[in-house]
Amino acid sequence: MQPFLEALAERVLVFDGAMGTMLFAKGTFLNQCFDELNVSAPATVRTIHDDYIRAGADVIETNTFGANRMKLGKFGLADRVVDLNRAGAALARQAAGDRVWVAGSMGPLGVPIEPLGKLAYEEVEGLFAEQAEALAEAGVDLFSLETFISQSELQHALRAVKRCGLPVAAQFVVAEDGRTPRGTDPAEVIRLLLDEGANLVGFNCGVGPRVDFEAAERLGELGRGKLIVQPNAGRPSIVEGRVFYLSSPEYFATYALRFLELGARALGGCCGTTPEHIKRIKGAVRSRRPADTPPPPAITVDDAPTVPVVAMGQKSRLSSSIDRGGFPVSIEMAPPRGCDPEKMIEAARAIHRAGIDHVNIPDGPRASARMGSAMLALVLIQHTNIEPILHYCCRDRNILGMQSDLMGLYAAGLKNLLCVTGDPPRIGDYPDATPVYDVDSIGLTNIVRGLNQGRDVGRNAIGKPTGYFLGVGANPEALDLEREIRRFEWKVDAGAEFAITQPVFNPDALLRFLDRIEPVRIPVLAGIWPLASYRNAEFMRNEVPGCVVPDEVMERMRRATTREEARAEGIRIAQESLVRVIDRIQGVQVSAPFGNYQTAFEVVSVLGNGLGMRRKTPGAPG
Repeated sequence: MQPFLEALAERVLVFDGAMGTMLFAKGTFLNQCFDELNVSAPATVRTIHDDYIRAGADVIETNTFGANRMKLGKFGLADRVVDLNRAGAALARQAAGDRVWVAGSMGPLGVPIEPLGKLAYEEVEGLFAEQAEALAEAGVDLFSLETFISQSELQHALRAVKRCGLPVAAQFVVAEDGRTPRGTDPAEVIRLLLDEGANLVGFNCGVGPRVDFEAAERLGELGRGKLIVQPNAGRPSIVEGRVFYLSSPEYFATYALRFLELGARALGGCCGTTPEHIKRIKGAVRSRRPADTPPPPAITVDDAPTVPVVAMGQKSRLSSSIDRGGFPVSIEMAPPRGCDPEKMIEAARAIHRAGIDHVNIPDGPRASARMGSAMLALVLIQHTNIEPILHYCCRDRNILGMQSDLMGLYAAGLKNLLCVTGDPPRIGDYPDATPVYDVDSIGLTNIVRGLNQGRDVGRNAIGKPTGYFLGVGANPEALDLEREIRRFEWKVDAGAEFAITQPVFNPDALLRFLDRIEPVRIPVLAGIWPLASYRNAEFMRNEVPGCVVPDEVMERMRRATTREEARAEGIRIAQESLVRVIDRIQGVQVSAPFGNYQTAFEVVSVLGNGLGMRRKTPGAPG
C-alpha cells in the first residue's frame, strides 16, 4: 500500500465511525469491557470493520480505545494489555488487507493525572507506550489518539506513541461553548499538538458537527492541511430505554463539505455514527476537493500575558511574619454546629487581645456537619482583626466549585489557605454521604498555584491573580512515613509555601521528620494539642486519624487524679513539646480542646517575651 502520509498529502482520507455504538447495537451490554471482545467475540468486531470498509472508509480504527492498563484494571484485566491490543490490531489488519489503513485507537487513561491527580507524567507516558508498542508490533499503520479532555494528558500520550515512529492523529473534545471541557481555547491545544509533532490534529466526540465546525472555523490557517474532525452524531436521546443519536447521515454529509472548505484533511465519525454516515461522508469527499481558497483569518487567541504575582512576604500577615523571621502563633477554632457565629466572634477578639494574630479554621473536621469554615472565616474578617488560616478540603467540592470558591474567597479578603484532602464521610456524622474527591490535596495545591499565577485549571487567564499564602498538612508520625515524605515532596513541588503538622505528642518524631524533608524545606508550623484528660488522650490515640500519643504521655495523663491536675499536666506536656522543637520550626498552631482558649494561651505563654505574639493590648477592640 501507499504510505499513509503520502496518501494524506494527496487527498482527503475518510476514517470509520463509532465502534462502541455498533457493538451496543449488536447486543453488547454497556457494562462489558468492549476491548475484551477482540478475544471473546472476534467475529462481531470483524463484522463491524468489514461494514465500515464496504461503506468507503480509507482508515479503520482498532477496537482498543480503552485497552490501557488503567481502564482494563477496572474489569480485572490490567495484565492483558498486550494480548487485547494485539488481538484488536490483528482483527483490523485482517479486515483491511492491502485496501485500507489501520489506526491504533487509544483513549484517555480514565484517571486524573498530575497536576490534579497522583499519576506522574512519566507513569502516564509509560502506560501509553505500553499500549502503543503492542499495537505497533501487531501491524497498525498509525495511531489515533481520541476523545481527550486533558490537554496535558494528550500531550504526554502523543510523546509516548511518537517513540514508535508511526504517524499520529491527535484529537480532543470541544464543548458547546467552543472550548475544551476544561475551558482551554482549541487553538492553544492545536498549536501544542503541532509543536509536539502530530501529523493530524483536531476534534472528535463532543456535541456534534456544528460545534466542531465552529471551533474549526476559528482556527483559520492554523492546522490547515492537518485537520481531522470526527464528531458525534449529535446529542443522544433516550426513547423507551433506547439510545438514539439525532444527526442523520445526510446532515453529516452537509457538514463534511463545510469541513472540506476549511481545509480538513481527514473526516470520520464518533459516537452514534454508523457505516451509513461514513458512506455519505465518502460521497461528499469524492464530490469535492479541499478548497484552495484561504479561510477567514483566525480569531486571535488570548495568550494570557504575564501578570505580576504577589510576592510571598506581601500575601498576608502570616506570610509577612514568616518572611521577616518571626514566629507566628495560631489558635485552632472549629466552626460551630449551628448558625450563630457570636461566640466565635467574641473568642476571636479575645485571642487577638491576647496578642495572637491568627486562627486556624478546620473544614468539616472528622467529616462533621458544621457551619461552613469559609463562611466563618469571612465573618471573622468582617467583625474582628484576626487573620484566619482556612483549611479547604477536597471531599465536598468538584474542580469547578473549588475554582469558583477560591476566586470568590480571595476577592472577599481571605489570604491564607491550607489545602487538605479531607476526612472521608464514613468516619463522620453521615457515613452514607457521597464524597467528591476530584483531586486530593496535591491536586488542589496545583489548582491554587495556578490561580496565584493568573490561570485556571484549563490554563485560561483569569486576569488579576489570587495571592493566597499556600499551605499544606504534614504528618510526622504517619504509619507509612516513606509515603508521607514522598507526598510532602510532591506538595512542595506543586507550590506549597508552608506546612502545618498534625498534633505532635512526640517531639523527637517531628525532629526526625524535619531532618528527612530538609532537601525540600518550607516553613513548618508545628501542631500542638494540650490534652485535657486521660480520656481525651485515649480518644486522640485511638480515634483521630494521624495522631500518635506515646505510652509515656498516656501514663502521665493517667496519673493525674483530678480534672485540674489533668488539665495542668496536658499543658505541661504541650509546653515541653513546643520548647523541644522551637529552634527547628517557624511557628506553632495550638489547639483549644473543647473550645477552651485559655488553655491554648497558657501553652504559648512558655514562649515568653511576646515571642511569636504581639504585645498584649488589654481593653483594645478585637
